Amino acid sequence: MSVEDQMRARDERYMRMALDEAARSAARGEVPVGALVVRDDEILARAHNLRESAQDPAAHAELIAVRKAAARLGSWRLEGCTVYVTLEPCPMCAGLLVNARVPRVVWGAADPKAGAFVTLYRIGDDPRLNHRIDDQGGVLADECGQALRDFFTSIRARRRANRG
Repeated sequence: MSVEDQMRARDERYMRMALDEAARSAARGEVPVGALVVRDDEILARAHNLRESAQDPAAHAELIAVRKAAARLGSWRLEGCTVYVTLEPCPMCAGLLVNARVPRVVWGAADPKAGAFVTLYRIGDDPRLNHRIDDQGGVLADECGQALRDFFTSIRARRRANRG
């Protein structure tokens, strides 16, 4: 197996774990986004969206996972870490990842409304900032996107049922 194939297999394995976190989000009525922070094949942190549960606009999966990883490492610099997240990070989370000095981010589905790595902005690659992030988008994009579509379809169906 080539190095590229090994990396792709590793990225897909961790993204499946992030999808498990996203399912935990959906089970709580949260938008299904999950995240992991990994260094040297060790999972340092895992998290899922908690905005509704915590009534916290900043309780995005990657923000929670980065905070947990920093606490575990005893450092705000997440050098040598890869963040896996099922949805392209928003501007807030992309800024956090830059500030945490995360060298690599792997994300699943593109976010047409708030994507800050390639869709709307390129924060991780902005030459005006003091850190660049190597990002790999589209890993298990269909599965990540389907989790979001299923969640919002069920929300719309519940709303219709409550009105009718």
